[in-house]
Amino acid sequence: MTEVVILGAGYAGLRTLKELQQSKEDFHITLVDKNPYHFEATALHEVAAGTQPKDRICYDIQDVVRPSKTTFLQAEVTKIDRKNQKIFFKSGPELTYDYLVVALGFESESFGIPGVKENALEMVDIDSAEAVYNHIVDQMNGYRKTKDPNALKIVVCGAGFTGIELLGSLVEARKRYAGMAQVDENQIEIYCVEAVTRLLPMFEEKLANYGIKHLEDWGIHFLTGKPIKEIKPNVVVYEDNKETGEKVELAANTIIWTTGVSGSHVIADSDFEQRRGRVMVNPDLTDPNHANVYIIGDVSAVKNPENDRPFPTTAQIALKMGSCAAKNIKAQIKGQPTQPFSFKSLGSVASIGNTHAFGIVGKTAIKGYPASFVKKAIMDRSLLETGGVKEMLSKGRFDLYH
Repeated sequence: MTEVVILGAGYAGLRTLKELQQSKEDFHITLVDKNPYHFEATALHEVAAGTQPKDRICYDIQDVVRPSKTTFLQAEVTKIDRKNQKIFFKSGPELTYDYLVVALGFESESFGIPGVKENALEMVDIDSAEAVYNHIVDQMNGYRKTKDPNALKIVVCGAGFTGIELLGSLVEARKRYAGMAQVDENQIEIYCVEAVTRLLPMFEEKLANYGIKHLEDWGIHFLTGKPIKEIKPNVVVYEDNKETGEKVELAANTIIWTTGVSGSHVIADSDFEQRRGRVMVNPDLTDPNHANVYIIGDVSAVKNPENDRPFPTTAQIALKMGSCAAKNIKAQIKGQPTQPFSFKSLGSVASIGNTHAFGIVGKTAIKGYPASFVKKAIMDRSLLETGGVKEMLSKGRFDLYH
């Protein structure tokens, strides 16, 4: 029987699975992920700040697997041998395939800056996001004994989409942090260090400034135009003056790294033609050298014909890629031609707390509470597209009015 293997149970992988499982064609699917659960990556910042429990953004992969057509294998991929159509794992036997979907997701990117891996907290999955929150709790509780002012300081490295959303959640949780430390809320200091001065370039400047202004009004200290040069234990070292190269050290016991991501290291380890873990794919999302290998989600690069640059990696495009890959695999199995991938963004909304957001829907700018409503609706839609009605109803965000 024809074997289709999907590597990764994120947005792209599960969307592919859902579409393939609806087919009446005679083929078997093996879904592989190192975790037994799917998590909503766009909500990791809420777990990291402690504004949502991890169970709120996860569901069991087995809940969306149809045993009559699909087998779920919990395993960690180490290498893909496209020539011999084999997949190797950290433990357990190898797996062979006829068609392969590579949707292995993202990893934190240090850009070669010294000390990042050793001294900063990353936020790339449930475990690391929960570790951030536990670290913050430990610092706040510890302050009652140590009275170390740096225990009350939190530095977010990077003011990209993820960093901004994290800052919003940290502001939302600040009162609770203050309660743990038994201090005034204003004593919880939150900083953001960023190399560029024009923040959130995916939005027009006026809209981006709206979001940043709100965070500033809520007490966030932005240090923009300050490239980070090193992360020491409990210290962020940044360049304060480009002309003189003068550096400044910012001390804080909580340092969270959100400056960027790359695709899974498995891509480079498997000798794909890649850059930062992403492969520039064919128009139909296949690997340039293997027509039976689809590369989607965070490990895939697709050029936007409007600017000849790769689309940014988002949940929205990952879901579309998953749907396209599934349709093309079904076409190949039937001996039919594949279709090129096309994408038109429906917009983007950034949350800064549970009831405040800003962004673009279509061509319309939205702000404040209405934007928050739309953000939650977007999250519910992604649950529907990966897990179906059951997962949307059990894990969806229906706290639309508070």
